[in-house]
Amino acid sequence: MRITRRFLLSGGTLTAALAAVGGWRLLNAESLAGEDGKATAKPPETFEFTLTDAEWRKKLSPSQYAVLRQEGTERPFSSPLNDEHRKGIFSCAGCQLALFSSATKFDSGTGWPSFWAPLADAVGTTDDRSFGMVRRAVHCHRCGGHLGHVFDDGPKPTGLRYCMNGVAMTFRPASA
Repeated sequence: MRITRRFLLSGGTLTAALAAVGGWRLLNAESLAGEDGKATAKPPETFEFTLTDAEWRKKLSPSQYAVLRQEGTERPFSSPLNDEHRKGIFSCAGCQLALFSSATKFDSGTGWPSFWAPLADAVGTTDDRSFGMVRRAVHCHRCGGHLGHVFDDGPKPTGLRYCMNGVAMTFRPASA
């Protein structure tokens, strides 16, 4: 068999692709490894407010269910909360836990409501390894509903950008 440049290039591309897939599997396996190095499943987090899947489907709109319960993402610039500028509180659409104050909201230009800090004990975070990258997913501390992601490219004083799905929240204006 004669080895050509095309054969070498295609073989190199295939080898790189296989190495990338193998490396990704190794990264995921290491993230689930216990102290003994063997893969262990992370126990599911338990939440104060829980409903059955049927109850969540009845309580939430289809778009709220897709985001809060299935970790979906709404289209950018589609939420009225992106343009909400009144003083008030943004709460979880699943359980009504107060999540963010309007005092920490800013226009990130991304098309999703963005905040530089949540309220105390309002949210939790987990690693999100979807789409071939590692991000920090944000969820409601009370019901576990998926809210969005947090990034380290926000304004002072925290330098964080909590990029939230508007459909996952409700807004309650401050009393006058």
